[in-house]
Amino acid sequence: MSLINQQLNDTYQQVAEGQKKWRQTKLEDRVKMISHFSTLLAEQNDFLARILTEDMGKPIKQSRKEIEDVRGRIQFFIENASHWLSPKNVGSGQEITYDPLGVIANISAWNYPYLVGVNVIVPALIAGNAVLYKPSEYATETGKKIEQLLHASGIPQDVFIACTGDGSVGEQLLDLPLDGYFFTGSVTTGQHIAKRVAEKLVPVGLELGGKDPLYVTNEVDSLEEVANACVDGCFYNAGQSCCAVERLYVHADVYDQFIKHFVEGTKQLKVGDPFDEHTDIGPLGRPQHVSFLSEQTREALDKGATIVLGKETEGIDQGFFPPTILINTDHSMSIMKEESFGPLIGIQKVSDDTEAIRLMSDTPYGLTAAVYTNNHDRAKNILQELDVGTAYINCCDSVSPHLPWSGRKLSGLGTTLSYLGILAFVHPKGLFPKVI
Repeated sequence: MSLINQQLNDTYQQVAEGQKKWRQTKLEDRVKMISHFSTLLAEQNDFLARILTEDMGKPIKQSRKEIEDVRGRIQFFIENASHWLSPKNVGSGQEITYDPLGVIANISAWNYPYLVGVNVIVPALIAGNAVLYKPSEYATETGKKIEQLLHASGIPQDVFIACTGDGSVGEQLLDLPLDGYFFTGSVTTGQHIAKRVAEKLVPVGLELGGKDPLYVTNEVDSLEEVANACVDGCFYNAGQSCCAVERLYVHADVYDQFIKHFVEGTKQLKVGDPFDEHTDIGPLGRPQHVSFLSEQTREALDKGATIVLGKETEGIDQGFFPPTILINTDHSMSIMKEESFGPLIGIQKVSDDTEAIRLMSDTPYGLTAAVYTNNHDRAKNILQELDVGTAYINCCDSVSPHLPWSGRKLSGLGTTLSYLGILAFVHPKGLFPKVI
């Protein structure tokens, strides 16, 4: 049990009082402030992108795109919040109304600070909650800018406060009497949070890891286009995405040709200075993770895998890990079982859909899965067998604000995005009037 320092306790008292007034603010006014926040993001995109790149090494063009994309998510909440948070008449004068949870913690991630943060921050604020926001220590300056822009948009300073620092700050947040906890990060930390706050019986949302599979069938119109899409799904943001493709299964009929196109497509990626407009892969967000990826590579090679692109583990520059492709992999290797979270991919040949389903299902995770085929019925039949929150047909590593973002098994608890991700930040209340 950690001891809460006085400053953090005072911060909690401040937002607890602020939330009492914030929940009384008209819903339409809260939405207007969030709309202003989106406008500020657009106006300062270049400046904010540079801070993001400095924080965690994301290539500058990808940093700009993240900020552009997050405005689409914000727009979804702006357009849909009023409908879903308004009272619902269910007949005979009975109504369902929605109360904010209260004061929540958002312990966020470094890999997509804007996209991941907005999933929680925006619907929570619109719903009338106050937020104690713990940005990752690997994206501290970006977290501070999010706080500054929200305040500049009209969100009161006693309603949204960034609590910066290392993991000890997040640990202290668990001791505060908060009304909900929402975390994005590792399975181990998510499990720890769930255990620590269990006795409070408050909502807990956990967006955790994955070992997301992708299956290329023998029915595709252009194997080269599919291979290039897989390159993007595996290596965008240096593979540091919750829904990045982490393992590839390819039908034997197209395996050799797919490998050829996939390797050629990966060779086009430029590794280097993240501020270079042509860079596709910069340094890892956590330089120490290079050793983990190196060990996964070494273990797979020792067990019979073949490296067809990338470096074996010696001589990798500090903080960088080049896109690395291993073939002849199998499920005795951690590269096909344990989350890599980097530009490293294993590819395994399968003989048919039955084998693909068995291997794709051989995981404790359940975030996403993808199938590439020009036969949609075949894709649906495969995907309905998989215990995942999001099923992709002919795409991967994508998120729609209209669809729920949720994990099964060790990939998490709860839902963000979609109308369900709006209702995640309120308590429903039944109003049952009777004439006397």
